[in-house]
Amino acid sequence: MGIFVYVEFFLYGLVVGSFLNVCIYRIPRKKSVVSPPSACPSCGTKIKPWHNIPILSYVMLRGRCAYCGAGISARYPLIELLNALLYLAALRRFGPSPAGVLVMALISTFIVVTFIDLEHQIIPDSITLPGIALGLILGPLVLRAPYTPWHTGFFNSLIGMALGGGVFYLIAAVSRGGMGGGDIKLIAMIGAFLGWRAVLLTIFVGSLLGAITGIWLMVFKGMKRKTPIPFGPFLVAGAMSAIFYGSTFFRWYGRLTL
Repeated sequence: MGIFVYVEFFLYGLVVGSFLNVCIYRIPRKKSVVSPPSACPSCGTKIKPWHNIPILSYVMLRGRCAYCGAGISARYPLIELLNALLYLAALRRFGPSPAGVLVMALISTFIVVTFIDLEHQIIPDSITLPGIALGLILGPLVLRAPYTPWHTGFFNSLIGMALGGGVFYLIAAVSRGGMGGGDIKLIAMIGAFLGWRAVLLTIFVGSLLGAITGIWLMVFKGMKRKTPIPFGPFLVAGAMSAIFYGSTFFRWYGRLTL
């Protein structure tokens, strides 16, 4: 692939990242992500197109609204840049293929889920429920060999959805609220897209990162043991590990068990 392909996908990632900011702000507030046009949260003035260029507008406006001077969160350009960089990672790993495009769509979905969960401690059903249905359809068709050699078809996705959702539902029942419904649906969605082997890797990595983070917060930040921590971002990290490094892990695991 030439450099222009990477530039094209990087710019596309920036534009989509700008839209993700709209989704992160509006979806938990149950607002349309299509209309009305974006406006300053402080003064309500509609944002002009030239004030809404990813990253560049933030730099030119010095992080402030062009009309009222209110500060603009640095989260906006960071999400745009994060989405664009992860698109490049997907392009390098999967190429400009249907699998690569689907992975990019998952990346953007995961970014929205992560930042909504961090801010509001919810994972909206409007994201996960359609995601489960799409995962059962597109996962077996697109995310299979040679891109994800462990994925073997529809029943793999179906088992992944049932396994992920079932394990987390059991945890929620046993812990009496220790696992939220949004997390159950998110892991079911991940299983539908990636299959049962990847969902096990997702749970392992997500749980490990969650435990490490929880211990760190208790030791260094004085967090109480029963203080809730959004688990969605850890599941996203686990799913991303499965997407990008699943093939390496399963090859290594296969050699280890022979």
